[in-house]
Order: sequence, then structure tokens, then C-alpha cells
Amino acid sequence: MSDNDAPSSSAPHRTWWRAPLVASAVGVPLVVLEYAWIGPGPFVGALYCAVGLLALAWLLPRRRSLRGLRIAAAVTAVGSALLPLVFLLLLGLVWEASA
Repeated sequence: MSDNDAPSSSAPHRTWWRAPLVASAVGVPLVVLEYAWIGPGPFVGALYCAVGLLALAWLLPRRRSLRGLRIAAAVTAVGSALLPLVFLLLLGLVWEASA
């Protein structure tokens, strides 16, 4: 493969939508479910962060050079969406163990 065959970093990325779509399929139901369970409480900041990062993953320009940033934003959004649920599960386990 010669240097001329590689796509340029400013070329449009054909599969730019995969990472945001997978993150949205996992993250949006989690955010809605957690907001319905917890409501506006101590974890609402993590949920807003997850929604903002999902929006960032969708709205980044569709260039190959931003592929890593798009994937990082999508993965961090899912992690932020999972954070309150994991914390509450761990809190429940500790509470049960101490009782």
C-alpha cells in the first residue's frame, strides 16, 4: 500500500455514525430509566454529562481525524450513564453486607 492509497485525515468518514449509534442505543434508555428512578437528585449531573457527551458524539464533524474523539465521547457518555446505577448497586450490596 503506497502513501497515496491512504485516505486523508480531512476526508469524510463513511462510517462516522456507528459509535454514536451504539452509544445512543445503550445510553439513552439508561439515562431515561435512571432519571425516572432517581429523579432530579444527586446524580443528575452525571446524567446531564452523559446526554451532553452523546450530543457531542453526534455533532462532531464527520472527518476521519475526529474518529478517536467521537469514539471517546460515545464511550464516556455510556460510562457516565452507568455511573449512578453502578454506585447505587454497590451501595445496596454494602448495605446488605452490613445488616
